[in-house]
Amino acid sequence: MMETIHQNAVALAQGETTSVALCQAALDRIAAVDGRVGAFLHVDREAVLAAAAASDRRRGEGEARSPYDGVPVALKDNMTVTGQPCTCGSKILESFVSPYTGTAPARLLEQGFVLCGRTNLDEFAMGSSTENSAYRQTANPWDLTRVPGGSSGGSAAA
Repeated sequence: MMETIHQNAVALAQGETTSVALCQAALDRIAAVDGRVGAFLHVDREAVLAAAAASDRRRGEGEARSPYDGVPVALKDNMTVTGQPCTCGSKILESFVSPYTGTAPARLLEQGFVLCGRTNLDEFAMGSSTENSAYRQTANPWDLTRVPGGSSGGSAAA
């Protein structure tokens, strides 16, 4: 994953692509395979593309927040971001929308990363296979008959 993040950052810096293009490709891939894999619990296409466009504007004005400004990443659904759902893989939190942003996501956002979606996990991160989410199981994308591990299986599969 870090290699892909670095490659995307280099491609952005060299003007070979845009954040909108990278995020659209990520969203298209999620749409194409996530029905089988089940890595994501929440994706807000409009918000992702708006954040990507804002990153492209900053980069165009020479005001990129970091070399990673505009790079798409996914966030495990037990990390809070203001205004986003955060279920922790549990029906108990099905309607919860976070009133604050946690430290780790805040640091990603400060650097300009674009959060493309929230990934599945075992309920309250209590498991080792991502088979115990209240929403769906996550499959290993390389072999759909296997699990990706857990509790961060959605992140691993993404």
